[in-house]
Amino acid sequence: MKNKETAIQAIKTQGLLPLFYDKDAQLSLDIIRTLYRAGVRVFEYTNRGEAALENFKFIKQALQTEMQDLFLGIGTIKNIAEAKTFLALDADFVVCPVVDLEVGRLVHEANKLWIPGCMSPTEINLAHQNQAGIIKLFPANILGPSYLSSIKELFQGQLFVPTGGVEIEESNIDSWFKAGVCAVGMGSKLVSKQILANKDYDTLFSLTTKTLAIINKVKP
Repeated sequence: MKNKETAIQAIKTQGLLPLFYDKDAQLSLDIIRTLYRAGVRVFEYTNRGEAALENFKFIKQALQTEMQDLFLGIGTIKNIAEAKTFLALDADFVVCPVVDLEVGRLVHEANKLWIPGCMSPTEINLAHQNQAGIIKLFPANILGPSYLSSIKELFQGQLFVPTGGVEIEESNIDSWFKAGVCAVGMGSKLVSKQILANKDYDTLFSLTTKTLAIINKVKP
């Protein structure tokens, strides 16, 4: 059963939330297949191009016959119209770059996981008060692990995932988990433009298994 609680548990267990978008639907599916083969069971497809909607439909269709335990979420949702569209396609969770309370209410009504993006303590407090299961710290490379360490105790029980600039390095990933994240988000550091351009599935597989191994080593 895929719902808010099981999505949260899947992200915590994996410790990694990979995300990307490409205009090519078949390439997008093949990237997801490679991530899955490397051990990924939770993934965020980002709504960052004109083809995102049709590509999401294409991927969802494939998931009817393969990778059926994969949680497929949609990211870069900025308003309620976008949220409605992708929830109608049964997105397993919704990730936003901002805190939009209308989106949050809609996602909660569907018993799905809402992950709003926050930078300031005020934004975090607003998301926390409105039952955000996980908060995305964005941009992570500007905020840094020490920022989370400083504010985390203000929001007891809140789960955080940093996105934007997390490196595939043990020291960097370890510093985030020590600061108290439940997982780390990775986009172009994992699914790079070069990997997409060259359809370099072998390199992606190696990077993903390396990243998951580091996470499994350092996360509590």
